[in-house]
Amino acid sequence: MTHPRGSAAKTAALSAALSGAVDLSALKARAEAPQKQPPAPPRAPAADGAVPSAPAAGGAVIEVTEATFQAEVVERSLQQLVVVDLWAEWCGPCKQLSPVLERLAAESGGAWVLAKVDVDANPRIAQLFGAQSIPTVIAIGGGQPVDAFSGALPEPEIRKWLGSLLDALRDRLPGIKAAEENGGGVEVPEDVRFTEAEDAFERGDFAAAQAAYERILDVEPANEEAKTALAQVKFTARAEAAGPDAIAKADADPADLDAQLAAADLEVAGQQPEAGFARLIAAVRRTAGDERNKAREHLVALFELFDSADERVMKARRDLASALY
Repeated sequence: MTHPRGSAAKTAALSAALSGAVDLSALKARAEAPQKQPPAPPRAPAADGAVPSAPAAGGAVIEVTEATFQAEVVERSLQQLVVVDLWAEWCGPCKQLSPVLERLAAESGGAWVLAKVDVDANPRIAQLFGAQSIPTVIAIGGGQPVDAFSGALPEPEIRKWLGSLLDALRDRLPGIKAAEENGGGVEVPEDVRFTEAEDAFERGDFAAAQAAYERILDVEPANEEAKTALAQVKFTARAEAAGPDAIAKADADPADLDAQLAAADLEVAGQQPEAGFARLIAAVRRTAGDERNKAREHLVALFELFDSADERVMKARRDLASALY
């Protein structure tokens, strides 16, 4: 589940779990055994007979495999920040996130490099990080994970995340300073409309944040960042308004649909999404007509706060279909 300004509990938990807890040398033996890897196919000649050159070393975006992980990620991270993007071809959110990361890496002028990992082709890397869903993005500095997030976050939030990492690592990784001194790492102005909304959210003024995102959507109805952030603001406002006794009230009166909705919000906010999903699926089974539709729509809105590939969401969608049909 993502959240404005990257404060989603799952992101914090992922960062805490990775911080100093992952031994990236676990793949070193595999990287040092090239004879076990199938030889790379020869590149086909171009129309004029010339053989295409390999991608230039040190590019902003690199494709990483289990065999190249040690050199391209671990060793490179001793000099510059390396951001690992765990993705897969079938992952919808990955297709939203990866182009943003690639563009930001190119803009950085070498202050950091994006290392893309296809988890289907390189499952051991995903296992190494304990990634339970994708996209998952891990920042590597000095040979160790330093921070991470999961899900397709809005671009302004990713920029803030990267900026804070570069600030924290500038004195430790010489490549960051070198790139900035050579003209890289130029700050790109943020969208002030998003800044206004994010500042309001930070103050706890959810009504102002909601209004700011709605103004963006009035002008740009297809702006996915604004849509996602608006849903997250609405959820946070509901969860905070639910009250600490919302779950007890709902358990005492299963027929009170509004109580069930509030309790589900509180459970999801408390990192118990399975409980919240199950509560609303039970409400769908018990109700009919407008009440059933209200429970269903609320549940679907909660699904949208999570990565679509999250196993908990996938199971709950199956259970919802069974309840409806």
